[in-house]
Parts: sequence; C-alpha cells; structure tokens
Amino acid sequence: MIKRLAPIFVICLIMAGVHIVNMLSGGSLSAFGVHPRELSSIPAIAAAPWLHGDVMHLVNNLIVFAVLGSVCMVYGLRHFIVASLQIIAISGLCVWLFGRDGLHLGASGWIFGLWALIIAMAWFERSIRNIAIAIIIIALYGTMIFGLLPTDRFISFEAHIFGALGGVFAAWRLTKAPDLQLAVKPARSRETDLKFWS
Repeated sequence: MIKRLAPIFVICLIMAGVHIVNMLSGGSLSAFGVHPRELSSIPAIAAAPWLHGDVMHLVNNLIVFAVLGSVCMVYGLRHFIVASLQIIAISGLCVWLFGRDGLHLGASGWIFGLWALIIAMAWFERSIRNIAIAIIIIALYGTMIFGLLPTDRFISFEAHIFGALGGVFAAWRLTKAPDLQLAVKPARSRETDLKFWS
C-alpha cells in the first residue's frame, strides 16, 4: 500500500520543493505560470501546476491532491499517469486559449480533473467499486462543484472548469478505448499583473 502511494508523496514533495525555491528566488518562478494567448507561455502549461502563489495556496492544494491522487491510485499507477497527463494538457491548453488575461498558476486544474475523473469513472464503468468510491468522494468533496463558478476574481475558475472537463475526458478514454483500458491487477499475497490561483 505504501509503495502504491509513494508517487503521490513524491509529487507533493516536488511541489513543496518548487515553492521553496520560488520563495528563495523572490517569486521568479511564478513567471512560468500560464499567460493566455502568449505564444511564449505555451511551455508553461506543463509548469503551472507545480507553482503556487503562497504557502496557504500550496498547503490547501497539497491536502486535496494527496487525497484524490491516493484514491486514483486504486486504479493503478499507469491509470493515474495517463489521466494526469491528459488533465494537465487539456486544462492548460484551454486556459491558454480561453482564460482571462493575467497569470494562471496552481495545481487546482489537476485536482479538479482528478475529482471529476473519480466521479466520471462511476458513470462510464458502473462497477460497485467505482460507484462506492464516487459516493465517498462526493460526500467528502461535493462542495468543490462551487469552485466551477467565478466567485473570486483572483481564482482561476477557468482552470477548475477545464480541469474537470479533462477529468471526464480522461475517464471516458480510459474506460472506452481498448488500447488504454487499465484493469487493476490482482494484489499479490503480499494585482498589476493579476494572478489567478488554481
């Protein structure tokens, strides 16, 4: 079990490490957030989820990411990696295309994608396990749906929306595409520049 959750722990450590480096460098890494419709910012689609505005932004995201990421590991590491790559690419590209002018950074697009992925898995692959997991996640994090609304002008609700759409797409692909189906293996015995946080 610990071995299965190790990748989630490593990702959290990397996010924390990146934030420490960013603080020590006076926030210089924040420039690698997504600037919508700027060609030079396209590579930032891959970098933005690892960056955060401040410690509380980081901590809040790490807690939810650790929970949802750990739940997704029930489906296996490959499932988590493939889904995460699709979520990051879809949410980042859509924010770049349609997001408000400013700087978009943070892991919430990824987090909303994992949240939507877990729920959508119960719809596309209606097993008792998937439905039970989805019900638990809805009970714990059902209020995340309000994060899809533009309630705060400094929060990138665009990343939340597109991340969730990416999660639904990933669930569909992973359950419907024969080449990507990932059955779980039986266990062995053993403000000038507005920053939109997501």
